[in-house]
Amino acid sequence: MSSLRLHILLVHFLCCVFASSFITINPLVFGLAACRPDQIQALLQFKNEFESDGCNLNDYFHGVTCDNTTGAVTKLHLPNGCLTGVIKSNSILFSLRHLRHLNLSHNNFTSSSSLPSRFSNLNKLEVLSLSSNGFQGQVPSSFSNLTKLTQFDLSHNDLTGGFQLVQNLTKLSTLDLSYNHFSGTIPSSLLLTLPLLSHLDLRGNYLTGSIEVPSSPSSRLEHLFLGHNHFDGQILEPISKLTTLKELVLSFINVSYPIDLRDFSSLKSLLNLELSGNILSATTSLISGSDVPPNLYRLMMKGCNINEFPKFLKTLQNLERLDLSDNQIKGKVPEWLWSLPRLSIVSLNNNSFNDFDGSLHKSSVTMLDLSFNNFTGSLPDPPLSIKLFLASRNSFTGNIPLSTCDRSYLDALDLSYNNFSGAIPQCLSKFKILNLRKNNLHGIIPNAFSSSSPLQTLDVGYNRISGQLPSSLVNCSSLRFLSVDHNNIKDLFPFWLKVLPDLQVLTLSSNTFHGPISPPQGPLGFPELRILDLSDNKFTGSLSPDYFVNWSGSSSNKMYGDGEMYMGDYTNDLYSYFYGLDLQYKGLNMENKMVNTFYTAIDFSGNNFSGQIPESIGEIPQELGALSFLSYINVSYNQLKGEIPKGTQISGQPESSFEGNAGLCGIPLQESCFGTSEPPTQWEKQVDDEEEGEVLNWRGVAIGYWPGLLFGLAIGYVIAPEWLVLIIGLNKGINR
Repeated sequence: MSSLRLHILLVHFLCCVFASSFITINPLVFGLAACRPDQIQALLQFKNEFESDGCNLNDYFHGVTCDNTTGAVTKLHLPNGCLTGVIKSNSILFSLRHLRHLNLSHNNFTSSSSLPSRFSNLNKLEVLSLSSNGFQGQVPSSFSNLTKLTQFDLSHNDLTGGFQLVQNLTKLSTLDLSYNHFSGTIPSSLLLTLPLLSHLDLRGNYLTGSIEVPSSPSSRLEHLFLGHNHFDGQILEPISKLTTLKELVLSFINVSYPIDLRDFSSLKSLLNLELSGNILSATTSLISGSDVPPNLYRLMMKGCNINEFPKFLKTLQNLERLDLSDNQIKGKVPEWLWSLPRLSIVSLNNNSFNDFDGSLHKSSVTMLDLSFNNFTGSLPDPPLSIKLFLASRNSFTGNIPLSTCDRSYLDALDLSYNNFSGAIPQCLSKFKILNLRKNNLHGIIPNAFSSSSPLQTLDVGYNRISGQLPSSLVNCSSLRFLSVDHNNIKDLFPFWLKVLPDLQVLTLSSNTFHGPISPPQGPLGFPELRILDLSDNKFTGSLSPDYFVNWSGSSSNKMYGDGEMYMGDYTNDLYSYFYGLDLQYKGLNMENKMVNTFYTAIDFSGNNFSGQIPESIGEIPQELGALSFLSYINVSYNQLKGEIPKGTQISGQPESSFEGNAGLCGIPLQESCFGTSEPPTQWEKQVDDEEEGEVLNWRGVAIGYWPGLLFGLAIGYVIAPEWLVLIIGLNKGINR
């Protein structure tokens, strides 16, 4: 078969694959027009080496570039979940010897995978990114043969070893080995052997010792990231010789001596300096503006043991972002801070500030965090350009100022855990995030939510709010988090909220909600709901057999630097909010600032649910036994009857989740539904089957059982029998 004919057939095959969407086909076909047939064949074979449910062929081939003259693949860009499995040593990938750009970052390679040495076959590579793939072990020495590399990224894996692998890569301009397990010292020859290096990221490893820099360095290094290591030698004096630096990150380097800001005075080009998590010299508050780099636009000094507001900041006229959180600074916030012309993001949280010297409203600040301080009196008028205003955990009093309504850019307002009084402002529908939890607010929640409301989070728990839930909440199509617990609201269950497609948390506990919670017909709805707390109300009736049938346990989530997935985050480039849970047992608080996506809670305790559980299904529906994502259920202190449904999630709940229902029986209660000769459960039968045949795969059981139940079981064991009261709070933070 001729080459031309094979090429035509392959393109025809791809057209057939995408016949359902011709508009999508065109860019795909034209994008491959330059590729030789054998190269297309190799790409398809490479794709078939993996499970590739994360992307379709269109996504896959959009990352392909071929040389217009030779038809060889020169670029393969497949990040973000297209590939699942193992890169084998005989992969067809290593036959694509003309590759110059290869990006396989953020895929789902098996966590035990090691880096194949045959990557060295691709010796024309100029850009190689294998970050965030879970690769383990040492980097093969053969990688040193990739001498044409200019950009090399192995970040966010579990790799070990030292720096020998990069010694021959003399053309490197960017090297990122961050967040691995590399150890040892940084060799003194590194900057000499890599003369073109401008970006070096070694954060999050186990590096020790000192840093050596040639006395007359010819380095081009502009971006140096060394944070989260364990240096025990001198590093500041050598770094001061790197006068081309524009960005220096030394957060949490664990040195045993205090850091003196004057050590950086020679770095005149420095724009970003991050020192968080280190102890600064006691003279920090005394140094002058001439002792620090004059053009800093970002200065991060979180948790640096500072006890006085640094006066040198007054001279930093280009400063845009300042973090002084988690220190011991007392007294007033100086007025001159708000006069810095470019200041935009300020974090002063977790200090001991008690007042303001002057007004804030003329400041250029757009994001301000004042939470966890000792401020008292009225809340100051926020800056005119404010977008995010956090003032929780203080002692502010009085009404919520109307100026918060006048700030046209303000979309996130957190005034929780203060002593505000009066009514909730009518303008609450303008916000994306509004947290007024634990104040002394009274009156009703204004029925003022228009169809254009951007509201995503509303938390007014622990106030003195009365009336009913405003029906206009149904217009808030982006609403994910609604908490009105511990108020005086008197209403029926809000079935109408089920039209909200993204609602994940609904807590109505400790009010006077009443009536049935089963819809007139069909299942409950709320497919995205993960936390439902109806405890301590006056609900009545029974639960239909299909009550939870539509629950999927899915949620919006995002992976963060610690590798965890968290519920309900709201982010832009500079700040993040997460759902938080306070669990209370007999006055004992357990605060969870971020909630893993596997955590799901159902609390119906302290109501008047009643009725006979049918033999086949029951008022506690049997469907609950199949909810593999369920973390905690509590139906204690009602009037339920019948057998508790069986299933891995139900049988693992503590006895306290079902107590106070005289008619209930079965595991985990002591009361048997079959007297003393209860037949074996399906769970027990599985155990017996495994003991006989030793063929049952318990791995699947463990995956379904432990991730969902670990948290709930721990609570039941540590706290002792008591019904669960979920106090849903909002945790927030400016991205560091």
